Amino acid sequence: MNKKYPVFTFFALLAFTLFGQHNVIIEAELNDSIKSLYIQQTLEYRNTSNDTLREIYMSDWMNAFSDTRTPLARRFFEDYDRNFHFARDDRRGGTTINTITGNTSNALAWDRPENHPDIIRIVPEKPVAPHEKYVVNLNYVVKIPHNEFTRYGFGSKGNYQLRYWFIAPAVHNKGWKVYSHKNMNDLYLPKLDLDIQLTIPSKLSAVSALKREKIVPQEDKKTVYLSGQERFDTELHLTSEVVFDDIQVDSLHVLTNITASGANPGMKSFYVNRIVSFLQTNLGSYPHPIILATQQDYASNPVYGLNQLPKFLRPFPDGFGYELKQLKNLTENYLENSLLLNPREDKWIFDGIHIYLMMEYIDQYYPDLKLLGSLSEVIGIRWFHAATLDFNDQYPLMYLFAARKHMDQPLSSPQDSLIKFNKNIANPFKAGVGFNYLNKFLEDNTVSYSIKEFFETYKLRPVDDQDFRRILTENAGKDVKWFFTDYVGTRDKIDFKIRSLHKEGDSLRITLKNRTETDVPVQVYGLNDNEVVYKTWVEHSPGVRSVRIPAARVKQVAVNHEGIAPEINRRNNYRTVGGIMNRPLQFRLFKDVEDPRYQQIFFMPQFQYNLYDGLALGLKLYNKTILDRNFEYNFSPLYASKSKTLVGSAGLSHKIYFDENLYMINYGISGSRFSYGYDLMYQRLNPYLSLHFRDSYMRQSPKERILLRNVNVYRDENELTDLEVPDYSVFNINYLYSNPGLVRHFSGSVDFQVAQQFSKSSITLEYRKLLENDRQVNLRFFGGAFLYNDMPNSDYFSFALDRPTDYLFDYSYYGRSETSGIFSQQIIMAEGGFKSNLEPQFANQWITTLNGSTTIWKWIYAYSDVGLVKNKYKSAQLLYDSGIRLSLVQNYFEFFFPVHSSEGWEFNDGNYDQKIRFIATLDIQTLSRLFTRKWL
Repeated sequence: MNKKYPVFTFFALLAFTLFGQHNVIIEAELNDSIKSLYIQQTLEYRNTSNDTLREIYMSDWMNAFSDTRTPLARRFFEDYDRNFHFARDDRRGGTTINTITGNTSNALAWDRPENHPDIIRIVPEKPVAPHEKYVVNLNYVVKIPHNEFTRYGFGSKGNYQLRYWFIAPAVHNKGWKVYSHKNMNDLYLPKLDLDIQLTIPSKLSAVSALKREKIVPQEDKKTVYLSGQERFDTELHLTSEVVFDDIQVDSLHVLTNITASGANPGMKSFYVNRIVSFLQTNLGSYPHPIILATQQDYASNPVYGLNQLPKFLRPFPDGFGYELKQLKNLTENYLENSLLLNPREDKWIFDGIHIYLMMEYIDQYYPDLKLLGSLSEVIGIRWFHAATLDFNDQYPLMYLFAARKHMDQPLSSPQDSLIKFNKNIANPFKAGVGFNYLNKFLEDNTVSYSIKEFFETYKLRPVDDQDFRRILTENAGKDVKWFFTDYVGTRDKIDFKIRSLHKEGDSLRITLKNRTETDVPVQVYGLNDNEVVYKTWVEHSPGVRSVRIPAARVKQVAVNHEGIAPEINRRNNYRTVGGIMNRPLQFRLFKDVEDPRYQQIFFMPQFQYNLYDGLALGLKLYNKTILDRNFEYNFSPLYASKSKTLVGSAGLSHKIYFDENLYMINYGISGSRFSYGYDLMYQRLNPYLSLHFRDSYMRQSPKERILLRNVNVYRDENELTDLEVPDYSVFNINYLYSNPGLVRHFSGSVDFQVAQQFSKSSITLEYRKLLENDRQVNLRFFGGAFLYNDMPNSDYFSFALDRPTDYLFDYSYYGRSETSGIFSQQIIMAEGGFKSNLEPQFANQWITTLNGSTTIWKWIYAYSDVGLVKNKYKSAQLLYDSGIRLSLVQNYFEFFFPVHSSEGWEFNDGNYDQKIRFIATLDIQTLSRLFTRKWL
């Protein structure tokens, strides 16, 4: 072998390392009065690719704050964050470019790509050849935004937390990898050699992970000289307060301002030292002398869990919350400041290593820590299955929360395509659990070894997911293709079941059924009173597979008994040897985490209220755990204190999911019995089938639903007044379209009903628009007509102008039969949607109405309704009303004060208090949508 070639390669790599970086030279001055940076910047760009570049792309993420039409602003809208939209101009940011010149100081042609104002495309005077250097000079002003939007910017105390504050070159690797700012802290930068000369007011100090060369005072200002080599983090803090601790671990300085609840300075130093030593052992040395661990970084992606409870409820040891914050933040920064992975496309590798190391840390230093901490020992709480779970069990549990709702997304998905819950919780947790799953499968610590090799090999070098796959595959003694194809690349679920069990001689033959056809391994166990007698891995079983295990001492067999694989359903994983019942029955008070070893039935006290039954108390029996189930039932018998009778409800439902636009079919039956008047009961029986559609892009994608049901109602008859229709059955088809959003909201439904007495159809359209001037416009249209109506003398089935009769018993009326008093003033936004009681109240032929409102100030609106009401044998009548709407929580808690209507001024007759209408939603499940909509 010719030894010259390795020597040549060594020097070539050395030369590339020394001269392959892009040099950024910055002279910047902060104007504190107008929150702006004046920047003169020189970029020595080196074409490190083999392509000739005819254009150079740069990231100008400060300009993402320039208006409400940028990708960043749209991201805020999608997450139901109104702050940026309503902010004053002086709290937003932006970049004003004065000049961009090239090597010859001539002005260069440049532009911003359409719909990407935070990206700059520069056209050099001539194409830049491979490995050639090209100089770009920029002169610009950065207006710093307020930190309320992303936690970075200027703060109320005169401090600055800056990130992505200067214009930086994009990565060119098989094409340009340049992305817009979407509040994900994932700017993809090449290695930069930085030389910064920053002039700031004397009262401020500059804190960063860069080397501070010197400080030169200048009257009421000072110039700070910073430098760094091979950097791609740009975080900079300008503060008048001494808020950063400098904790030294060997030669590494940890600068941190993370809050230390329950940790004194000695404990903080101990925890940081232990974490850094752990990372050095499991990853390798950090490539820079300083690492930042900031409260801003942590708050952007915190640790979710019980450690966030108030101090008096905190069930973990003193200082554990601080330690966990530092563990998460330091591990994240250790990885992201060392590996040049694409954070938008390959984030799952960062996430997997990050969460896996956090799990390893807990196993090493807190092996007995429970998910509920010290609460696990509290009488009452310790009876829950959740109290038996280990701290690390939270990771598969939170992934399965999304998977059971069928809202999970592949790990390989780009970060900006993930819904918030998946981006922040489900996908990182699934990735970490996957690494643990793979490590247990390989049984020789291969994953830990491969992570360290990957880190050391590609530290500060360009790398992608294929490099990680190659290292892991080469180190594994088993086939791990399944991990990348099935686990990472798809959202396919894992679900095994035991189809049959037979004893044959001194062995047991177990037939496994892989219900989802994923080619993943799983463990088979032989158990004796929950003690593991035998276990083995089964590979490559995409269909049906038989396995033999020794029968000695085995009383029960199980699949995935320890939950190493994040299986979607473990309730079908157990079989008793020679027994009848595979899983014993277990009753639990209150909803709990699912225990797959038992058939669980939960019960809890329940109460409901309406005017006629009064307070109804009883017991709810159900099988729904914290995680959704495909088949669910509930049975809620209640005793009503006022009507002194048995009331309540019951229901069965079953969901079937698909990986198509038709993603769910839900069918079932529900029933209820309550009072609809004094001493008058109704019973309702409702079999139904619904089809649910959505686009594969889950962020802000429209949803559609088709509902088919047959509502059967049986009512007691009043002794004084005969009911025209005591019992009836209505077949109903309803199509619903919903495209929600903070800025624009549109929904519509088409409804068709047919019964023996009538048939009718209606359409409802709703549109809401948030305007630039902080005003909101709401419009709602309703139109309905009878196809036939055999009861023209009764309004029981008629369209209502302001208060539907609710003959299908769909709405939560507190006093549905009331015609006076406060309960009659409850309004349900259905059918006509009027707020005033006008005549005619009903339409037995057709009706059209338009409801509108617009903002007066914040949550105060002006509303108006107008409509045509047509009854048989009468001319259509035009009606209208108007007034003031107080929208405390839109669609949930609102008050309506009528002012004027087609009958005149509403104040005239002296009973104005009886004309005020209200919306009041007390149902917990309905209210929960306010909090889940931005996450799911």
